[in-house]
Amino acid sequence: MLKHRGFPGRYPGTDFQFTIRRPNPRGVTPLTSRERRADRKPADRRADAFFLQSLWTHFGDQPFERGNLDAGRLSWFFGREVIPAEDPFDPASYDALLQIDVKRAQAAFPDLF
Repeated sequence: MLKHRGFPGRYPGTDFQFTIRRPNPRGVTPLTSRERRADRKPADRRADAFFLQSLWTHFGDQPFERGNLDAGRLSWFFGREVIPAEDPFDPASYDALLQIDVKRAQAAFPDLF
């Protein structure tokens, strides 16, 4: 499992986790697409924006390996702002390649771009 050095481990001042420390011994948590509803708490929205900004700062529009990025946090973006960058794509692999869909990310988070 690739560890993304320099990537924030969590949203500052909260317990919103962005990375994991070690691989899950029971198996890799697969990425799934989670629906972000309009009634989400403001703290959740700020964490989402910070995470996407961190992805953009760290990787830009280039493909990146899932590595130690938290599956739960990535799942809020998967299938929309973060898309598979390879075919076939294995959602239960730490080696899976992902990429930011810049147009969709700009539409969902216009203040970040």
